[in-house]
Amino acid sequence: MKKFEAVLTALALLSLIICTITVTGTGAGASEIKTLRIGYQPSTHQIAEMTAMEKGWWERDLARFGVENVTDKVFASGPPEMTAMMAGEIDIAYVGTAPPISAIDKGLDAKIVAAVNTNGSALVLSPELAANYTSPEDLRGLKIATFPPGSIQDTILKKWLKDHGLDPERDVHLIGVGPGEAITMMEAGVVDGVFLPAPSPTIIEMDGAGKTVVYSGEMLPNHACCCLLVSGTLIREQPELVKQIVHTHINATRYNNEHMEEAAEIYARKVKGADIEKVRESLKRWDGAWVYDPHIEINSTLLYAKVDYEMGYTKRELTMEDLFDTTFYDELMGIGLEPMPTPTAAPAATVTPTPAASTPTATPGFTAPLLLIAALVLVTYTMVLRREGR
Repeated sequence: MKKFEAVLTALALLSLIICTITVTGTGAGASEIKTLRIGYQPSTHQIAEMTAMEKGWWERDLARFGVENVTDKVFASGPPEMTAMMAGEIDIAYVGTAPPISAIDKGLDAKIVAAVNTNGSALVLSPELAANYTSPEDLRGLKIATFPPGSIQDTILKKWLKDHGLDPERDVHLIGVGPGEAITMMEAGVVDGVFLPAPSPTIIEMDGAGKTVVYSGEMLPNHACCCLLVSGTLIREQPELVKQIVHTHINATRYNNEHMEEAAEIYARKVKGADIEKVRESLKRWDGAWVYDPHIEINSTLLYAKVDYEMGYTKRELTMEDLFDTTFYDELMGIGLEPMPTPTAAPAATVTPTPAASTPTATPGFTAPLLLIAALVLVTYTMVLRREGR
């Protein structure tokens, strides 16, 4: 009998050790993430990030995962933002769906988890050229400033030129720069036109330096523009955290759509040098829409992947599986959960925290060891009884 008691004591200690290791290991991943870093661009396409940041919703909603600080960093365009993400400088990116294509092809570990906006860019020519513009053929020989190769604007513009019989490498001189530099070049007469995201086209128009001749939604109807890109490490190690990131993004997007005037004010405060009147006017003139369903961006993003492969930006044509992970959005919507109620317009300090947008899940690695230990105890007990003739 003493032998039996000794065996049970040893198994009890073993159980305690395994359970302690399991629980500690499971919780360690979440506690290690104290700071999340977000990249974004100075475009009205990405006001959802700015709204969630200004109102404190990022830190408020992610605090239960151990996140203590959320920072953001502005990038002139998508390609340098992807360079920073590949270097491990940011964990989350508000970026066009095109830049991740070449970055993922080069080894970036990240996936698109939500949409941010559709359409929203425009081709602006100098007043004289705009007055005589009739077709893409009129762009032959012109200097057009747009975002760098691999960006949404570069991809759409080059595809559109090719579709209309123009060689984007020979027939039109495309100059890849950021929005601020492009506006300066346009207003100084250094270039004949620009193809840029909002609010840049409206700024140029209101300054009298140009006129919009074609919107990007006319070049490629309902095309994907910006998206929410999350690192593969977060997706694999912190899925519930990523789900909350998508959920917070949904709320900020809905809030902006319902409070357009406040969204413009948030942008003007966030982006250095922004003119609130020009921002408001831009939101009236643009052909874009703030969205969050990743499925509506898949088809045009795969078209970008095809174009990028044909232009030699990538070594292979990337697939949906390479670029997207819609499971977080699908879970939020598919289990009967509506997006959280739209937060009030109160300051962040007085906003009531919203409930978690997830269903309870078993703690990985905890239940299985307990079942195994219970089986070992039962087997050992049976063997001892048999040896003692009971």
